Amino acid sequence: MSKSLLSIVVPCYNEEEVIGETTRRLNAFCAGLTDLDYELVFIDDGSRDHTRTLLKEIAAADPHVRLIAFARNFGHQIAVSAGLDAAQGDAVVLIDADLQDPPEVIHEMVARWREGYDVVYGTRTDRPGESAFKLSTARTFYRLLNKLSDVPIPLDTGDFRLMSRKVVDVLRAMPERDRFVRGMVSWAGFKQTSLPYARAERFAGESKYPLKKMIRFATDGILSFSSKPLQLSIGIGMTAAALALLGILYAIGLRLFTNIWVEGWTALMIAVLFLGGVQLVCVGILGEYMGRVYSEVKRRPLYVVDEYIGYAGTSGPAISRSPVVDRK
Repeated sequence: MSKSLLSIVVPCYNEEEVIGETTRRLNAFCAGLTDLDYELVFIDDGSRDHTRTLLKEIAAADPHVRLIAFARNFGHQIAVSAGLDAAQGDAVVLIDADLQDPPEVIHEMVARWREGYDVVYGTRTDRPGESAFKLSTARTFYRLLNKLSDVPIPLDTGDFRLMSRKVVDVLRAMPERDRFVRGMVSWAGFKQTSLPYARAERFAGESKYPLKKMIRFATDGILSFSSKPLQLSIGIGMTAAALALLGILYAIGLRLFTNIWVEGWTALMIAVLFLGGVQLVCVGILGEYMGRVYSEVKRRPLYVVDEYIGYAGTSGPAISRSPVVDRK
């Protein structure tokens, strides 16, 4: 009887300082899986340093290692999606290359999977090495997202999780481009459970999520799983109209009961500031949704692969959403 296969998907972007240690830790963990075969699927997300070169050397020496090298940087969530497309395992683990999520935690995830769970997601109980600003904004984001989302999304979780084959197949069938993987997993359903763990500090290098990317990521998460911002724009418009009405009544009161009056100025400022501001907010919200529709209807490939490394012959991944078929 053949062993079950565990795929570990590792998206990488400019991780030359840590990739050697990451591979060593993952191999050390997998060596203890005596009843499972395994593969390590690395996705180089258009790194500008020597990450791809190092991964090529590792893949040449280790038959368990696969490498999918993008033609440019497509972003973390797209890299995760490419890894899910390529993973062949009966269970698939998502883990970042920075070692903040300890590979050793996967043991307990595998145990929960064997108990019958289809998704085992890591819940962070401690996040050392992160600023108070990042901790507070992350906490606020997860709670705001849960209130706005039509699908409950677990609090304080990242992409670090194990998924069964049937969950991965559901994610593969989702064609959207603005991807928020942890929300997509929640939407898929099946039997899910939480696994609390203490996050470690980054082994080396720096975070690939500066404030600008964090804001964009939060926007993608909210707009991908909720239409409530559209409903919110109606509320904002009604509130601003009410404030404008109060301003008009105030201006009329000044005109009737005082001599403090510049003809036309007050009414003009009320109209411009309140109604103009509301229009801009509402148009901006609509624009975000329309931009996503525009991106979807173009039907471009989700990602473009420059080369595949570590696949036997020309077999390559069974599924790829890239037009490039160069499989080395």
